[in-house]
Amino acid sequence: MLIRAATPADIPAIIRLGQQSATAAHWTVELYRQAFQSEGVGRLVLVADSSAPLASRPDLVGEVVGFLVARHLAAEWELENIVVALTARRQGLGKRLLEALFSAARETNGGAMFLEVRESNAAARSFYERAGFEPTGRRKGYYADPLEDAVLYRRGL
Repeated sequence: MLIRAATPADIPAIIRLGQQSATAAHWTVELYRQAFQSEGVGRLVLVADSSAPLASRPDLVGEVVGFLVARHLAAEWELENIVVALTARRQGLGKRLLEALFSAARETNGGAMFLEVRESNAAARSFYERAGFEPTGRRKGYYADPLEDAVLYRRGL
């Protein structure tokens, strides 16, 4: 499995993965395009390829089976979205994506990472806590459809 920086060519695969996950942030194509623009807020988009590209054929890459999007804000990073394909879950792929993000964040002298997650998403909350995130608060009624609180998490880098 190869964790690599995403490119705009990965947007269709990222959107397909996001649509398969009810708890993912469902961004539009335009929001993903903006994530790749150099102006404005700095974002990092990583994907997990099911196989590495061949050196002789860099245009041939494997299937995208996971991705994450994070935003760099001064000395902090915000994990905005992370999705792993249903068929690839429980194999450590989410952990590998997070580790790649932590590594990139440390290179920017990032001091902390934060995120929010639906209160009812017990699997995600457990995943984040195993990765060293600690709950720091909540946002009442943050999510819609259904209306639900967000639990805030933070992790030092």
